[in-house]
Amino acid sequence: MEISKATAADVDVISKTLGEIEAYYGGDEVPGDVTRIRAALFGDRPAATVLLAREGGGVLGLASYSLLWPAAGADTSLFLKELFVRESARRRGVARALMSALRDEAAALGCSRVEWQADADNPPALAFYEALGARPHRGKMFYRIG
Repeated sequence: MEISKATAADVDVISKTLGEIEAYYGGDEVPGDVTRIRAALFGDRPAATVLLAREGGGVLGLASYSLLWPAAGADTSLFLKELFVRESARRRGVARALMSALRDEAAALGCSRVEWQADADNPPALAFYEALGARPHRGKMFYRIG
């Protein structure tokens, strides 16, 4: 397995994977709009970076992250927005490899920490993060407008 940053050539596989993510969360398996993906990831002001786990030419999973500032003091943190492993590749260490790559990326970028959120009603994800040694941060509330 190899983990690498997505390039503009990966827009189609990212689109398909976004559809799989929607289906995983109970929505319709509709691929993401390639024009919006291209703009969000490879435009003048990229909103995120995507790491892809690949094996034998196929994509096993992805991790999407952005940088947040400030984290602690004037530090920067790496914020994991989405971690997803395709059903056929689950329980093979793909998510663990992506998380390791994220930690390496955070260190290379000078980030003081890696942060993320998980759905409270997703026991497999919660167990996975706990197995990594991560503990929930109980001091924050999640808000959304729009």
